[in-house]
Amino acid sequence: MVEIEEAPSPSPSQRKADLSPPVYDDSKLEAGVLSVTEGDNFRNAADDVVAALPKGTIDPVYEAKARVLNHAIQEIGMGWYQWQLFIVVGFGWANDNLWPIVTSLIFTPIKNEFNPSKPPLLSLAQNVGLLAGAMFWGFGCDVFGRKWAFNLTLGITAVFGLISAGSPNFASIGIFAALWSFGVGGNLPVDSAIFLEFLPGSHQYLLTVLSIYWAIAQVVATLVAWPLLGGHTCEEKTVCHRSDNMGWRYFVIVMGAISMVEFFVRFGFFTVFESPKYHMGKGNDEEAVRIVHEVAKRNGKVSNLTLADLQACDPTGAGAQTDAAATLKRKLEKFNLTHVRSLFATPKLALSTSLIIVIWAFIGLGYPLYNTFLPYLQAIRGAEFGDGSTYLTYRNSLIVAVLGIPGALIGGALVEVRGFGRKGTLSASTVLTGVFLYASTTAVTSNALLGWNCAFNFFSNIMFAVLYSYTPEVFPTKDRGTGNALTATANRIFGIMAPTIAMFANLETSAPVYTSAALFIAASLLVIILPFESRGKSSL
Repeated sequence: MVEIEEAPSPSPSQRKADLSPPVYDDSKLEAGVLSVTEGDNFRNAADDVVAALPKGTIDPVYEAKARVLNHAIQEIGMGWYQWQLFIVVGFGWANDNLWPIVTSLIFTPIKNEFNPSKPPLLSLAQNVGLLAGAMFWGFGCDVFGRKWAFNLTLGITAVFGLISAGSPNFASIGIFAALWSFGVGGNLPVDSAIFLEFLPGSHQYLLTVLSIYWAIAQVVATLVAWPLLGGHTCEEKTVCHRSDNMGWRYFVIVMGAISMVEFFVRFGFFTVFESPKYHMGKGNDEEAVRIVHEVAKRNGKVSNLTLADLQACDPTGAGAQTDAAATLKRKLEKFNLTHVRSLFATPKLALSTSLIIVIWAFIGLGYPLYNTFLPYLQAIRGAEFGDGSTYLTYRNSLIVAVLGIPGALIGGALVEVRGFGRKGTLSASTVLTGVFLYASTTAVTSNALLGWNCAFNFFSNIMFAVLYSYTPEVFPTKDRGTGNALTATANRIFGIMAPTIAMFANLETSAPVYTSAALFIAASLLVIILPFESRGKSSL
């Protein structure tokens, strides 16, 4: 790849007096970095970009620059770089679902082997790790950038997943579950931000389609678990020795190996650029322009974006210092509430942010309250129906998992349909998720329970596909990591409540199911009053 030097940074006084682009050398002209003849037309076209957040919702200078960058990305189009990013970002989506499913699937064999007094503590440890990861990586990526978090989260997950196979007791597997979950917790807040910020507005629906990785991960995990856990796990109510219960250890080794391969592909074979909007939000317009042209070159295109296009959006010419000491100082100063306050800057934005946080919180309790203990519930209910073997439990889990794949694809299509959009699809899928949970309590045979669970998984995958895409779309880029972190934190805090409730509730009754269903239905009603619909609009 041809190295592209950074453009020289003009002083603030030069920016005020002369908005013409700086002089570039011939190598930059050959790389397609410079086109100086269409600046005015470029900025006028950028003004016509339809944004997810209405004008006046955020800082006007930031908004104007974001529109310019949106137009630049749209001009480049969906190309090789974005499709590669679609693949490696998908690894994060997959791991976000893969490892909670791992915890769910190994719950019963671990309970049988170690016979802990409070088995749901395993799920609690996982959710504590997810909470810590969401907060650390989510808030941190707005301060130190997305790139390091993007690369490290998978590696942390893989390492501790592999180590956990040697756990000698219940406490150690709980600790390792918390540690691998620390990596998992950062996947979605970071990955959704970095993918969205390189997507043309015409292709933002792909953020919804990414959830196909989420569904595939569930299929892969259950497919691997079927022979390993089904054939090497102690049955319920038998004396369980380690030698008879090696399946869950083999299982976490395979899952850890998959995550490690994904880490090496992401870290070793793909170079991810820091987001142009991230640099722009930090006052580093020159680097934002450089990255746009690098992406254009990767795609075999030439961008018309110039430094002057961004500088013209800021008539004050207030530039940021770029020396090392000033950079460190700015990073440390960002550990305050600036990014949080920005998400509540106007009444509409405050309403949107508050509702999204509450929706994530309700779903954060409702989903794990049911899904984390699903294999256990299936085994218990199956035993009541006379067919609760471990083999049948995981076979049914695989069937349920397969139904998630069409759910993700249908969700990606519906969000672009007039009359549905993001809000309509999200509200409908969320309420139907709750309805089918209620219906599952009426099952009188194992096959009926399986059918209701299939419907639940189908609609919940649509729900998550839309929720994961809509959330970052309505946060401004400079605060997107913080917004994602707030929603993920609310989700994980309420997720911690699920195993706590399970420790004191009777999992052999329908009470957890009723509670979970009610939370989904309540969340669907809140979706209706969200103030922004992002269908057909570019994120800022």
